[in-house]
This record gives sequence, structure tokens and C-alpha cells, in this order.
Amino acid sequence: MNNFKKIGLSALAGSLVATSAFAGEMSVAGSASINVEHTNGGAGDSGKTFSMGNQLTFSGSGELDNGLNVALSFVLDQNDDSTAASGAYTGGPFDSHSVTISSEGLGTLKFSGEGGSSALTAFDGTAAGDVWDSFDITGSVTPTGLGGGDNSIMYTLPAFMDGVAINASYTPTGEAAESSTAYNLTYSGVEGLSVSYAHGDGTNSGTDGTAMKASYAMGSFTIAYSDYEHDTTGTSSDDETTSYKLSYTVSDELSLTYGSETVERGTLVDGEYDSMSASYTAGGMTITATFQEAENMDGTTTATQDRERWALGASFAF
Repeated sequence: MNNFKKIGLSALAGSLVATSAFAGEMSVAGSASINVEHTNGGAGDSGKTFSMGNQLTFSGSGELDNGLNVALSFVLDQNDDSTAASGAYTGGPFDSHSVTISSEGLGTLKFSGEGGSSALTAFDGTAAGDVWDSFDITGSVTPTGLGGGDNSIMYTLPAFMDGVAINASYTPTGEAAESSTAYNLTYSGVEGLSVSYAHGDGTNSGTDGTAMKASYAMGSFTIAYSDYEHDTTGTSSDDETTSYKLSYTVSDELSLTYGSETVERGTLVDGEYDSMSASYTAGGMTITATFQEAENMDGTTTATQDRERWALGASFAF
């Protein structure tokens, strides 16, 4: 996104650590989208639904006298959080916000007051892009997430080997429950190849999750695979989600993608999802067209648990 406004700051450091004033800079970037979608199948014909997205991201950064780099980020997103008093977060449109402190020798420490990811949740999304989440049907069998959220801490180790990145995270519960910890490793030392592994513990005793991802780009083709497992000791409710994606870049503006996902849980019938999409980008505008299919969403073969969905969207970055 292109910045459209820059504001000079001289007191950013004073709000973070005790040091002399310095010159920083804050930038604002925005995005907006218009979307239409339709889902049908069995008794699930929902008709066409139109929606709009809008978001502003404020980012500020600067270097302290002691050599540390400090960055502040927060998002305004009208549709993200509830303004109702009963909502989990009552800040209305004030969304994901974080402070990042870094140096070349010490690595990077990021504190997310809201909307943070753990070292596991950063990688538990599927290769195909969480197609299961597009249907959002009550009673569906979905992957069980772990970690991340408000007041979470992510630490990135300083680079010690080319092509290797290591992160660790801590998410306190603030309650009589275990805090969540996680770590991940990514290797990208071979051109076009990226391989990642992540593991984390949940806030309930005996729960943990493991994610593995790999992608390889060669010429105009990119293939990706992912596997995410959630385990709970002594229960049969463990779930596993596997996925793959194949993308073809037709030109600098046009790309085509096919993805597939399978969600397994205990003795239930596997939920299966497929997606085909095309994306065209030009001058800050992106047009997308998507067709998706879902089968056995609630873990049964009931005919009404099969769905088809198509969507068209136009997004704008400024």
C-alpha cells in the first residue's frame, strides 16, 4: 500500500521508554473492498449477500538513543469489533495494535495488545487459505485453534544462519489456567523453497497443536502443502486438517489458483473443501472471482451439509 500521509513525531519514545526525544515518523495506509457472494445447496440457499470492507493502518517508528528501534502499529476497522457493552472488546473500530522493539543483536520483541498471533497460529492457516471458513455454517467441524490473542508476546531471534528464522511466543491467560507457549522454525535457504514447523501448548492441560507447511515456486508455478493437528490427551476429539494449493501466474497482473482441504475429527466423516479462483491486479485495484464446494461440513453425509459458493470482489489499496 502507498502511504498517503506522513506526520513528524518528536515524543513517540517518551510514551514507550525513558529517553531523550527523537524524530520519528508515522504513516497511514488504507484499503477498501466491495464484495458479493452466494451460497446454496440443500436447504442452504442464502441468496446473494453484498458487503463492504474498509481499513486504515497507522504505523510509526524511530530509533532510540540506545540504538533500539521502536515501532507502533494500530488499525481502524469498522467491521472488526463489537461496540456493544456485552462485546468481548468495546473499543469499537479501534483494532489490532502492537508495539515492536528490535535491534540487530537482540532480535525483535512484539507485544500485541489486541489481535496478536502466537508462533503456532501464525502457521495454522491452511495452504489453500482456510476454505472451510468461507462457509461459516453453524455446527460445522472446524480446526481447533490454540494461542494468540490479546496481550500476547512474540520474540524473533536474531539471524544466526542464512535462511533460518526462529520465533517463540507467550500468551498469558490472566485466569486460573495455563498460559500458552509456542515456537516455530522456517527454512528458506533454497531458492523458491520454504519449509516451516510450529508447535504450541493450549491453555487447557494436555492440549497442544502442531503445524507443518512447505511451498516451492518454480517459474510461473507454486505448489504448497500444509498439515495442522490439534490433540487433547485422553479424548477422541482430536482433529487434523490437511491442505494443498497449486497456483499459476499467467502474467504480472493475472493469477489462477486451485486449493483443497480436508478436516478430520475422530470417527466423523471427513469434511472436504475445494476452491478455484482467479485474481487480476492493476494500479492498486484487485478483482477476484472464486468458486468453492464443501461436503460433509458437520461430519455426516447429510445432503444439506453439502454447499456451493461463488464470490466476486474488488479491493483497493491507497
